Amino acid sequence: MLPIRSLLAGLFALALYATPALAAERAIIILDGSGSMWAQIDGEARISIARKTLDKVLAGVPDDLELGLMVYGHREKGDCNDIELLVPPAADSAEAIGKAAAGVSPKGKTPISEAVKLAAEGLNYTEDKATVILITDGLETCEADPCALASSLEGQGIDFTTHVVGFGLTDEEGRQVACLAENTGGKYIAAGDEDALTDALTSTVAEVTAPAEPEPAPAPAEPAAVEFNFVPEVVLAEGETSIDDDAEIVWEIYKANADGSEGEYVLTDYGPRYKGNLEPGNYVVRSSIGYARIAMPVSIEAGAVATPFFVLNAGKLVIRPLPSEGAEPSDAAAVFTEFPGGDSTTSYGVTTLWVPAGETSITVTLGSGTASDAVAVKASETVSRDIVVGVGLAAVNAYYIEGMKVEDSNLFMEVLAAKKDIQGNRERITYAYGADASFELPPGDYVLASTVGGAALETPFTVMSGERTDVTAVLGAGVVAIAAPGAEKLEVFGATKDIQGNRKSFTYGYGGELQTTLAAGDYVIVATPAEGEAKELPITVTAGERLEVTVE
Repeated sequence: MLPIRSLLAGLFALALYATPALAAERAIIILDGSGSMWAQIDGEARISIARKTLDKVLAGVPDDLELGLMVYGHREKGDCNDIELLVPPAADSAEAIGKAAAGVSPKGKTPISEAVKLAAEGLNYTEDKATVILITDGLETCEADPCALASSLEGQGIDFTTHVVGFGLTDEEGRQVACLAENTGGKYIAAGDEDALTDALTSTVAEVTAPAEPEPAPAPAEPAAVEFNFVPEVVLAEGETSIDDDAEIVWEIYKANADGSEGEYVLTDYGPRYKGNLEPGNYVVRSSIGYARIAMPVSIEAGAVATPFFVLNAGKLVIRPLPSEGAEPSDAAAVFTEFPGGDSTTSYGVTTLWVPAGETSITVTLGSGTASDAVAVKASETVSRDIVVGVGLAAVNAYYIEGMKVEDSNLFMEVLAAKKDIQGNRERITYAYGADASFELPPGDYVLASTVGGAALETPFTVMSGERTDVTAVLGAGVVAIAAPGAEKLEVFGATKDIQGNRKSFTYGYGGELQTTLAAGDYVIVATPAEGEAKELPITVTAGERLEVTVE
């Protein structure tokens, strides 16, 4: 098996070089920046693999090739308009694209259709040749029809093409986005089966880049012995005789090696009523629906029809991740599913999967909450399972005084376990910066540690499953703005000395200005110049008020 980075390098290379005239054209790469790009392959996040692969592939791109980079889902959660052209198409843009991709932090939705439309318009597709290269690890999540869009762009464009790289998509998911490529004359490439994909890429590149040759004279027609010589049948469970016409069946056909193992890739097709014609010989045929699959040897003989019967032993599993009992499913919940046989996948929100019969393990995470379950699914059965994470919402804010919210971006809100360990320390649960933070937490007792400048406060609170808890931390603090012309360092100490004669340091800064937040009380400012003696100034801070002082 090839390393995933090598595989992706091949995918990008195909998409970038599949059209020989591309060097004279302009193209935009669309990179998926949705939240699912944090999912891992072999211990590494998909976004990290994509960044490295982009750098590797773009290093070999000719300088005169005009490329741009567009990203979606990288700035806001739940926003279908979160699409941004980070690098406009330009020659010698490889370094700029690499730097832009390195700054992408996935978090939002997957507006595939709108992104492709904007990229096409940015390339002036109705007047000029245009190529869009889409790299996605998920399906459209913004109520649009990619297939219809592709047909519309193809009809209006001069010579418009979309290539689609399905990164980590299942066969079922890949089929749903492949139409973007197929309807515009492009290529859909799945990063699923690495060996087969390598063979497919090799033959496809050779076909696309080969110079055109005159078509050979037609050979004399020979009467066909049969219309189709390969007519497979497939069912979900033993004892069944048929399957729904809309079942999303995938057929993968390989030549058989001498030992009966899979050899050279032949083709992929779809649908429960698939029929085909194969050259006489021995094959290995895979039939699959979702994550359930079976492989069988098939022999094709001249003049005969092969009718193998495939039993997928598959059922449908619907997973509904609930924050609490009676709540609506959460789109933010991550659903990790491990199937019989060892395959696994991660999805978000309500998840529907075709799975092998047997026990499927499910783990759902939402905020700091986690819930696990094992669900037995029988062949041809549909099982719906609610997984209740059991979290409540803690909405937190800090105030200088009652009614005066702290809007400082330096405000640090940390949630700690209420119970201390034997060393007197509390477990850190989660944290956030700035005002109006919220945390999804399992039921229990917690402490909110609020810190801004030199002011700090611990506020205990309790979370109940399915309930909102508003946590208000009233710091009893004010803001101090200090000016000390010529000072090299400013430091604020408590006014009272301890038994050793030392004063507690609350905050400090360098230069002649310092603004900070302090709890109400008495303090001493110490201004230290580069040369000479330090100067001290006592101050009194009043909660909810601003104090401006100058140390002469």
